Amino acid sequence: MTGTYRDLKRMMNPKSVAVIGASARAGSVGGAVMSNMREAYKGNLIPVNPKADEIMGFKVCSSVEQLPDGVDLAVIAVPPAAVLPAVTELCKKKCGGIAVITAGFKEVDEAGAKLERELTAMVQAAGIPLVGPNCLGVINTGIGMNASFATKSPSKGSIGFASQSGALGTSVLDVADGRNLGFSSFISFGNKADVTEIDILNYLAEDPNTKVILMYLEEIINAQLFIETSRRITMQQKKPVLVIKSGVSAEGAKAASSHTGSLAGSDAAYTAIFEQGGVIRASNIQQLFDYAAAFSTQPMPKGRNLAIITNAGGPGIITTDAAVRNGLKLAHISEATIKNLIPEMPDTAALHNPVDVIGDATSQRYQAAMKHVLADPGVDSAIIILTPQAMTDILEIAKIIPPTAQSSGKPVVASFMGMVDVLPGVNFLQTHDIPNYVFPEDGVESLAAMIKFQERINRDSPRHYLQLEAKPQIAKDCIAEALKGKSEHLMHENEANRVLDAYGFPLLRSQVVSDKSQIKDAAAKIGFPLVMKIVSPQIIHKSDAGGVKVGISNQADAESAYDTIIANAKKYDPKATIEGIYMVQMAGKGVEVILGATRDPKFGPLVMFGLGGIMVEVMKDVTFRLAPMWESSAANMISGIRAFDVLKGVRGAKPSDIGKIKECILRLSQMLVDNPEIKELDINPMIVLPEGEGAVVADCRIILKK
Repeated sequence: MTGTYRDLKRMMNPKSVAVIGASARAGSVGGAVMSNMREAYKGNLIPVNPKADEIMGFKVCSSVEQLPDGVDLAVIAVPPAAVLPAVTELCKKKCGGIAVITAGFKEVDEAGAKLERELTAMVQAAGIPLVGPNCLGVINTGIGMNASFATKSPSKGSIGFASQSGALGTSVLDVADGRNLGFSSFISFGNKADVTEIDILNYLAEDPNTKVILMYLEEIINAQLFIETSRRITMQQKKPVLVIKSGVSAEGAKAASSHTGSLAGSDAAYTAIFEQGGVIRASNIQQLFDYAAAFSTQPMPKGRNLAIITNAGGPGIITTDAAVRNGLKLAHISEATIKNLIPEMPDTAALHNPVDVIGDATSQRYQAAMKHVLADPGVDSAIIILTPQAMTDILEIAKIIPPTAQSSGKPVVASFMGMVDVLPGVNFLQTHDIPNYVFPEDGVESLAAMIKFQERINRDSPRHYLQLEAKPQIAKDCIAEALKGKSEHLMHENEANRVLDAYGFPLLRSQVVSDKSQIKDAAAKIGFPLVMKIVSPQIIHKSDAGGVKVGISNQADAESAYDTIIANAKKYDPKATIEGIYMVQMAGKGVEVILGATRDPKFGPLVMFGLGGIMVEVMKDVTFRLAPMWESSAANMISGIRAFDVLKGVRGAKPSDIGKIKECILRLSQMLVDNPEIKELDINPMIVLPEGEGAVVADCRIILKK
C-alpha cells in the first residue's frame, strides 16, 4: 500500500514471474500466457504445473508450495476452486502481486461472489495487490512482459491503457497495432476484487514511460478519490487521462418528479466526475484512439487558432465547419505569410485560411505551404488534408510532413482521405508520429480535445472548499418536522424557503393565506406587484394546473386571482388537498436560471445548473457536479453551459451577477452534504440580476426522503 493506493510497481516491473496453470497445450489460457511471456521477457519465468517437468523450454515447478519466496508476479490460470488455495500459498511466500485471469467469480453467481470476497480479504490482509479475477492479464512493454492471453503483444510506446473488459482489451490491442500506436503498459482489471481503476491511475501517473493514460470503465468505485487522483495527474503532472465509460443510456435512469431528476439520468454523475477530475471523455472506442494518437505524438497547442492546408476546396469547407462546431477558430493568415506563399503557389491557389494548394499539388508545394503557414505566429495548430488525384504523389507528400511539423513545434495532424489509394502515405505518417484521420472532422475533434485539456491546465485555480455562513440546525429541524410520520415528503415553496433561508439563499418576501380575508394584511407585508401560487402536495407543476398568477397589482386583482387559482386547481385534480395560496413578492427583471439537485444512488448529491424557466426542459443546456465541490468547480459549472454568453451579456444587455450564482451553487452544495434527506430539489427559476445586484429565488421545491 502507498497511502490510499495499492502499490503496483513491483508486480508491473517483475524480475520473476510464476505462471500457475502453465501449459504447452495449444488453445489453453496457461499456454497462451507462457507463449506471450517467452517472446521478450528476460526475467526468471517459472511455469507451475503438477503434470509436467518442462514447458516451452522452462523448468516446471510442481506446485505453488515449491515456488521460491518473493516471486514478484504470479499469474493464475487455474479453475476457480483452485484459485484460493494458490493465493493462500502466495501470501505465505510474500509474492509481490497477483493477476487472476480465471473467471467464475462474482460475475457468475453468489457462490462465485462469496469466493471473490474471501480472495479479497486474504490479499488485503497480506498487503499483496491482486488484479482481477476474470481479466486478460497485465503487460509492460518496457521489460518485454506480456503476462496475458492476448493474441498479440503490443508495440512499445507511451500509452498506458487500463480496461475493465478483457475481451475489449484484445480488440483494442489489435486496433492500436493497425494504427501504429504503442503501449507502455496494459492492465486488464476485470472484477476489481482488490486493485481498482484508482490504483491503476496512480501507477500509470508515476510510470515515466507513460505519456497518456487511456481507460475503459464500466463503473467507478470511489468518486471523490477518483476525482482527487485524476485531477492531480491531469492538473499537476499534466498527464492526459482519456476515458470511455459504457452504460450511458437514458434507460438506466429512474423516473423522477423534478426537472433535475429527469435530466440527471444514469450518466450525469459520471460526466460530473470526469469534469471535476480533468478527464477527457471519448464517446466511443474509435474516438478514444483518435484522441490517443494526437495526445501521444503531438505537442500541446497554445491556442485555438487552426490552419487548414488542403488540395481540394470541399474538404476545406467541411473542416472549417468542424472547427467552428468544436470551438476552434480559423487562424488569420498574416499578410507577411501570404507574401511568402505567393512565389511558391499557382495563381489559382487560395492563400487565406483554408490554404488551398490545388489538386495538382506536389510535395514541394505542400512543404512550402506548411513551412510558411506554421511559421505564422497567429497559427497554433494545423491539419493537412490530401485527396488522392491522378497526379498526386501520395508517399512523397507524406514524407515531407513529419520533419516540417516537428521543426515548427506546433501540433499537426493529417487527413489523407480514403482507405486504399492513400495507404502507403498513411502508413508512413503513422510510423513517423503524425496521426492520420480518414475524415478531417475526426482530426479537428482530436485537436479540440487537446485544446480543452490545455485550457483546463492553464485555468486551474487553487482547490478549496468555501464554507459559507449558515444555520444548519434550523434546516435540520424543518426537515425533521416535515418528515414526521412519513418516509417521503414534498416541500412546496413556502416550506422549502425555510430551509433555503437557513443556508442564506436570497429570498423574496412571502406569506401563505388560507382565506381571502387574509389577503389584505399579506399584501401590505409583501407589497404590490406580487405573484400568487397554489399550495397543494398533489400539484407539483403549478403552472400546468393554472395555479399561478403573476403581476397582481392591487387588492381586487388579488382576490379575483385567489378564486381563479382555487377553481383551476380543483378542476385539475379534484382530489388534491389545497392548503392555501402562496403570495410572494414580484421579482425584478433578470436572467432566469435553475439550480437543482438529485441524489445519485452510488455517488451521493449531484448539483445541476442551467438556464431556468421552461428553457431547462427545451434546451437541456445544463451542467452537473458532485457535492461537495471546490469553488472552481462551481465557476466551471456556470461557464460550462452553451448559453454562458447570455449571462455575460449580449446585444447591449448588462452582464449578470455571476458571482452570486457561484455563491448560491456553493450554498446548495453545502446544504446537500449537511442534509442527506434531500432527495431532489429544484430552484427554478432563480432570477439573476445585473452584476453587483445579486439574485433572488423565485420558486423552489424540495423532495425529502428518510
